Amino acid sequence: MTATEVEMHLNNENSQSDGNVNVNNDAEITQDQKSKFSVENDSGLAEGYKNQGNEYLKSKDFTKAIEFYTKAIELCPSSAIYYANRSLAHLRQESFGFALQDGISAVKSDPAYLKGYYRRAAAHMSLGKFKQALSDFEYVSKCRPNDKDAKLKFTECNKIVKMRAFERAIAVDQPEKSLSEMFHDLENITIEDDYNGPALEENKVTLKFMMDLMEHYKNQKKLHRKYAYKILCDIDIYMRAQPSMVDITVPDESKFTICGDIHGQFYDLMNIFKINGLPSDTNPYLFNGDFVDRGSFSVECIFTLFGFKLLYPNHFYMSRGNHESINMNQMYGFTGEVTAKYTSTMADMFTRVFNWLPLCHCINNKILIMHGGLFSTDNVTLEDIRKIERNCQPPEEGLMCELLWSDPQTWEGRGPSKRGVGIQFGPNVTKEFCQRNKLEYVVRSHEVKDQGYEVTHNGQCITVFSAPNYCDTMGNMGAFITIKGNDLKPNFTSFEAVPHPDIKPMAYANSLMSLLA
Repeated sequence: MTATEVEMHLNNENSQSDGNVNVNNDAEITQDQKSKFSVENDSGLAEGYKNQGNEYLKSKDFTKAIEFYTKAIELCPSSAIYYANRSLAHLRQESFGFALQDGISAVKSDPAYLKGYYRRAAAHMSLGKFKQALSDFEYVSKCRPNDKDAKLKFTECNKIVKMRAFERAIAVDQPEKSLSEMFHDLENITIEDDYNGPALEENKVTLKFMMDLMEHYKNQKKLHRKYAYKILCDIDIYMRAQPSMVDITVPDESKFTICGDIHGQFYDLMNIFKINGLPSDTNPYLFNGDFVDRGSFSVECIFTLFGFKLLYPNHFYMSRGNHESINMNQMYGFTGEVTAKYTSTMADMFTRVFNWLPLCHCINNKILIMHGGLFSTDNVTLEDIRKIERNCQPPEEGLMCELLWSDPQTWEGRGPSKRGVGIQFGPNVTKEFCQRNKLEYVVRSHEVKDQGYEVTHNGQCITVFSAPNYCDTMGNMGAFITIKGNDLKPNFTSFEAVPHPDIKPMAYANSLMSLLA
């Protein structure tokens, strides 16, 4: 509303109140009256935007929700509620960095608004910063000593912090042994007489084993623990011998398939193989990280992928994603799922194996494929990537972190990550990186896309995401990319989600995650 419109509104109210029209009324309108009316009008408008944002949040249109919360904040930038609501929408979009900033803003705007502390704590938890989250939960529980919900959140977070401290305390610095060296009892595990599932042949993965395994999993049955342990031990030996960047050669007329995030959606993984054919020597695949977490069939996904890797080591490839890490696995379900279906020992074994997964792949020296994205510094070369020491949990900065966490942005240059980890990089960054390393384009995953893929940065940055209707809520398509060796042109296939057994996503997630809404 303009100043003229404010004056007209006040003039009209004044005329109606005393029944007289005073041509000199404008002179009697004070600046305070104008400001008060403007503030009241903005507040009403902002509240309307907030309510619209709430409706979009309920319908899981998080982008629209953020848009309307932002409009409300622009009108009333001191409202803690608006920041807290937008923080929740960012959390739902996995933009943990933005969620954290809004949580911080909510607390600054109103230190008495306790939900702001919850939002800040939820963002910290999502980023694996458990001590910072615990501090917020502790403050809320002190402010509300009789609040059972606040006490429960504090207690659950405190358990995680103490568990982490214990794990660090008992860790011993010594040369790391392979899983097969550590796991001595494999041969002594008995196969029960009533087990009728898939079996390794002479302790090796075969095509028959893989066919039996997938059918077994479709029927919601479990692979025997002896075979599961054996696969883990064998994949550990194989991955340790791989470089941080794996070079792949695709012959001229050969097809090669690149898939993005799977996130424990086993039945959608099976649909990819139905549409595009099973992996084989003549039908090679690369799966680009985030095989596990969120979806509640992560165990089935990872053993299927590891099985094909052992069966076709030179025609089946796997890159590490940001969810192949202990922080993510403990919060988003994989650790809980492995422990429920097998043992906590096996969960620890997966952590060790994930540390050895390659960080990226390069096809025909022309296409670089990583889970996240590019870097915060110029002049990074493929040789720099080859030299990364990857046997660790992902650090919070540096080349390895950015390969797993970064995202593209539409504008030039670099910016802080919406996730709170890694960076955002623009078209010029991609162009210069490709020129420097004589690449045609890069392929990455890491983000939900409506069609399952997106082409940006003048065709030099492609995102592929292969988990349709992500978490049973997003309504997105999944996609995969196929290329031929002779021209490396990307061809996209989108596909819808298929039905799965009635086990909800996040069924095995840390119990605290369900308390953070």
